[in-house]
Amino acid sequence: MVDTRVTLSGITLDNPVIPASGTFGYGHEFAELYDINCLGAFSFKGTTRAPRFGNPTPRIAEAPAGMLNAVGLQNPGVEKVISEELPKLREVFRKPVMANVSGFSVEEYAETCALLDKEEQVGWLEVNISCPNVHGGGMSFGADPSAAAEVTKAVKAVTRKPVFMKLSPNVTDIAAIAKACEDAGADGVSLINTLLAMRIDLKRRKPLLANRTGGLSGPAVFPVAVRMVYQVYEAVSIPIIGMGGVSSAEDVIELMLAGASAVEVGAANLTDPFAARDIIKDLPRVMEQYGIDTLSEIIGGAHNG
Repeated sequence: MVDTRVTLSGITLDNPVIPASGTFGYGHEFAELYDINCLGAFSFKGTTRAPRFGNPTPRIAEAPAGMLNAVGLQNPGVEKVISEELPKLREVFRKPVMANVSGFSVEEYAETCALLDKEEQVGWLEVNISCPNVHGGGMSFGADPSAAAEVTKAVKAVTRKPVFMKLSPNVTDIAAIAKACEDAGADGVSLINTLLAMRIDLKRRKPLLANRTGGLSGPAVFPVAVRMVYQVYEAVSIPIIGMGGVSSAEDVIELMLAGASAVEVGAANLTDPFAARDIIKDLPRVMEQYGIDTLSEIIGGAHNG
């Protein structure tokens, strides 16, 4: 019998598979399809201090081996998440959940995280620093080590639960950003977020997305995710949640060998709502195929050669 359990900042997960933020709603939608307690955990929809309608449509565009999205962090705001979404979630999910937080100022990040930190079912805070800094000329917090560190310190000052900083791949040196977050007190890092991309409508001769650019996700970005997780593992000593184009149990094991302690499944959930469940079901078979008895023992295994 293989052992699929992993530990993430002191919390044991039955398996390392975590549906990624923005692809799994607040959980109860998928609970209508299958028992989501088979998941290791999940990261709920990116939540901001105030409600957000999101970007104008169209927000989604197809791409070879992937998709572009520019949803724009549509969500009901943290107060409604706490008063309406989390109570519904407790009815269908018995495990700790990952609260994904977005913001447009350091203060907003801190305020939203402080509120979610008080919620019993929240096990970890996943802080998305790919958002544009409205006080810093629009550049994302995750594009600059000092800005990433500033958000990390502000969130850690008002929370007690483990904080994972979700990093943008749209940088020259993601390892430097990760190290800045670690030095500022982060308990872990999540990577990668989507890659900035664009499609153009040949007939209209205009961008397909109303926002012009969007985030590329899906299998096309998987090799980038493997490379970045591998680099960050060599730069930090805190746990890594790997993601980016994961669509199979083999992908989970590959990212863990690169250095991930857990793995998020994103775009695959949008094309197949049973994707995360089926990856979990297939993990024991793939572990046996590659002679893996205990999954946690392979973390960073590709660095031993």
